[in-house]
Amino acid sequence: MEKQKKKIDDFLISVKLGFFLALRQVRHSNKATTALIIFVMTLTFLNLVVVRGVLVGLIEGVVNVQKEAYIGDLFLSTPQKKDYIENSPNIISVIENLPWIASYTSRYTKGGVAEGTYKERINYTEKANEANATIAGIDPEKEDATNHISRKIIKGQYLTKDDTESVVLGAYLLKEYFPVESVAFSTLSGVDVGSKVRITVAGNTKEFTVKGIVKTKVDEVDMRVLMLDTTLRNLIGRTDYNVNEISIIVKPGTNPLIVKDALIKNGAGATAKVQTFEEGMPKFVTDMKNTFALLGNIVGSIGLVVASITIFIVIFVNAITRRKFIGILKGIGISSRAIEIAYVFQSLFYATLGIGVGLLILYGFLVPFIAAHPIKFPFSDGILVAEASATFLRVFLLMLATIIAGFIPARIVVKRNTLDSILGR
Repeated sequence: MEKQKKKIDDFLISVKLGFFLALRQVRHSNKATTALIIFVMTLTFLNLVVVRGVLVGLIEGVVNVQKEAYIGDLFLSTPQKKDYIENSPNIISVIENLPWIASYTSRYTKGGVAEGTYKERINYTEKANEANATIAGIDPEKEDATNHISRKIIKGQYLTKDDTESVVLGAYLLKEYFPVESVAFSTLSGVDVGSKVRITVAGNTKEFTVKGIVKTKVDEVDMRVLMLDTTLRNLIGRTDYNVNEISIIVKPGTNPLIVKDALIKNGAGATAKVQTFEEGMPKFVTDMKNTFALLGNIVGSIGLVVASITIFIVIFVNAITRRKFIGILKGIGISSRAIEIAYVFQSLFYATLGIGVGLLILYGFLVPFIAAHPIKFPFSDGILVAEASATFLRVFLLMLATIIAGFIPARIVVKRNTLDSILGR
């Protein structure tokens, strides 16, 4: 018991002495060198967090826009082998009476063809300027309240309840915004806001004026022709008011699973496919998110190794150049453990300051700035994902790597013969 107590006391003395030696060494070190080391540690920390955050944020942007512009918190869709959600009016009545619903929108959808510049067409042996599209009938006010579609209008204006002769085209239907040449996929050329387009759906053809162009970066929306639900219902003869999609936003703090269970108990599950946002997300998006997170971790791991090597070199060079001083310390009775701890404290000093500056840059500037100004990727508006749990895990890993990288070179130098160190041999 006495031996154990003595070991603990000796260790505590070594820690105190090591801290004193480290503090003295940092105070007398070259200020420019210290600043450079802290700068390297800051960049290493940001590399660990930001690279992964941007890669994950790229896919998180896809997830966010899918939820905001199309799926919502809950999504009811047409079951397989069915043309629409049967008994839709009753399901909508249930939705309207549930206490957890913030807003909802229902959509009629039908495959059709959009044709442009048909009045200028002279040679009818040439292929018509047309594109296959999903024709979607919406209630403009409910759609905007639920999915904020008006914010995604990039040209022209959004629909109003009086626009019976107007449509909004998805950007991916226009060659100007989606210049893809493919036999399997065609786009409209020479069509813009104010142009006339001819919509053919369910064997009926009607001329409309293009009022606006929408670009959400969600394929399901950007490859649609949006028109009033009353107009499309008349074109396809849907007199029973059965819709094809229902997107629901729940009130803040509400678990969507509660709403899903309530809908299923009220019979919605018998005629509709009821999914939460997570269940309705395409699998490839989830797979991409996991893949990008793995890539970010790999890049971050390389940065961690670089940081460890940097600290190792700094401490090793420092210890080598101070061999004589270390030998004198050992000669006057300072324990090897205290000297080793001093160098560990010194490396922790560099890491702590570097990480501290990195955290200020990350949460004080980068995260809010990128949230306000998303990175514009072709298929999403990327954000910087920096969850506190993931960030502090990287803080811990960097600290651990720093302790190891500071201890090893100090141990190598301290283990040398005391007399050789004093004489510089």
